[in-house]
This record gives sequence, C-alpha cells and structure tokens, in this order.
Amino acid sequence: MAMGNATAVFEFLLIGISNYPEWKVTFFTLVLITYLSTLLGNGLIIFLIHSDPHLHTPMYFFLSNLSFLDLCYGTVSMPQALVHCFSAHPYLSYPRCLTQISVSLALGTAECLLLAVMAYDRVVAIGNPLRYSVVMNGSVCVWLAATSWGASLVLTAMLILSLRLHFCGMNVINHFVCEILSLLKLACSDTSLNELLILITGIFTLLLPFGFVLLSYVRIATAVLRIRSAQGRLKAFSTCASHLTVVVIFYGAAISMYMKPQSKSSLDQDKFISVFYGALTPMLNPLIYSLRNKDVKGAMRKVMAKRA
Repeated sequence: MAMGNATAVFEFLLIGISNYPEWKVTFFTLVLITYLSTLLGNGLIIFLIHSDPHLHTPMYFFLSNLSFLDLCYGTVSMPQALVHCFSAHPYLSYPRCLTQISVSLALGTAECLLLAVMAYDRVVAIGNPLRYSVVMNGSVCVWLAATSWGASLVLTAMLILSLRLHFCGMNVINHFVCEILSLLKLACSDTSLNELLILITGIFTLLLPFGFVLLSYVRIATAVLRIRSAQGRLKAFSTCASHLTVVVIFYGAAISMYMKPQSKSSLDQDKFISVFYGALTPMLNPLIYSLRNKDVKGAMRKVMAKRA
C-alpha cells in the first residue's frame, strides 16, 4: 500500500468484539469450534484425496484445491480473532494488517473463481459424460486451477497497489480482522477510485461467477429431471440443494458487502456478514461437498481399516 503524504501509521486498534463484552465468551467458543472444525474437515479431505488413488479425478482435484483454500482462509483470520477476544488492547501492526488484507483478498477471490470452475466441471460430467475424461484431462484441470489462483493474485495486487490513503485521528477498525472496506472508512483522503476498482473487481469475481454457477445448476437440474428413478432424482436434488445453499451463502454474503454503495454500509452489519463467507463456509464446504460423498466415505473406511 503506497501512502504518499500520508499520516504515519504503525498499528490499528481492532474493536470488533470489544463493543460487546457480554458476548466475548460465546464468540470465543463459537470461533474456536468453527476453526477446529475447519482444520479437521479440510485437512481430512486433503489427506484422503492425496492417499486414495480412486479419488485422483478432476472433481476431487478441484475439491482438494477448495479445501486447501478454506484451510488457509480460516487460518488467516480466526486465530487472530481468538487471540484478540480477551486482549485488553487488540492492536495489529500496520504491516500485519496489510498482509492480512492482501492474503484474505487473494484467497477469497480464488475461491470465487474456483467455485465457478467446479460448477463447469459438474456440467461437463453430467451433460457430456462420454467425453468427460477427454474434455477435463489433467492439463486442463491444472490450467483451470492455476488460472483461478493467478487471476486472484493479479486482481488483489491491483487493488492493494492502487491504495493511496491518508489517515487522520484514531486508527480504530470496527472489525474482528483487518478488512479493506473498514480501512477505506478510516481514510481522510478521497477513496472513490478504490471503491470503483472494488466494484469492477466484484463484477468479475462475484457477480459473473455467481451467475455462471446458477446457470450451471439450472443445467444440472434439467439433466437430473431426466433420471427415471424417483429415488435417484430425490438424491440428486438433495445434493444439488445442499451445494447451492453453501454457494448462495458465500456469494450472497460477499456480494452484500462489496457490491453496494459504501455510503450505505454499516460497519456493525458488515463485520457480522463477513463471518458467513470468512468462517461459516470454510467449515461447511468439506461437509457439503465431500464428507457426504460415498467415494470419500469409502476412502475413509479404507484408511480406518489400515490403521486398525
């Protein structure tokens, strides 16, 4: 973050939970359970996919990428929130704040793009099963995953390098973590360019991928309706509904944060909305996408049998 003629900033005071002292124990307990579940669930998925050759398929390749993203995404913010929960002075240094913003943006953007890639993978698998292995070969899968990661890094760098902020007075962030919108609200300088870049970036990383995912699930639902077995249709719709629920929570929360005029945003509201895409979905993704899958259950039984 370049800061020409800016006030020297050495640290920020995070008061996300300080305004609600009566909720500190509850907040700490919920965040701890969420973080441990995120570590256990995503770590287990990565281990199972790596260890079982039957799971070396395009779908599980993308799922392992998603689990790694969620593992990192949760680790960026939740441990710090736990430490600051009972801290009398929850300060965060300027370099750490900038690093947290950069890493969170990169991981969040990569997940937005990866979810769209996973939807495309499912559409090809269901709509054109005979050519699936040809269309989604190993090099294509690696290219799609690498593009998601690379595009997220480029877009994040563009947002971070465009920041020219001048701070005045108390550098207090009303959030659990350092977050770019909260940082912009502290600035005394003009942030209209930054807000415009966030809006443009959000169109390409939130609105367009979300629209693509919804269209993909419409095509998947159309294919499911052709299933003759009523039990098969019910199972397929149940799976699609659970996937779509988590996707809507993730994209919906992020869109409500980044795609609205910042003059109409509320800091107290935004920081709790961020919990949905920053903590809840990384915990739910392994359960919804993988742990209910019969192939993953089979791999888990094999591992447990070997251990026994």
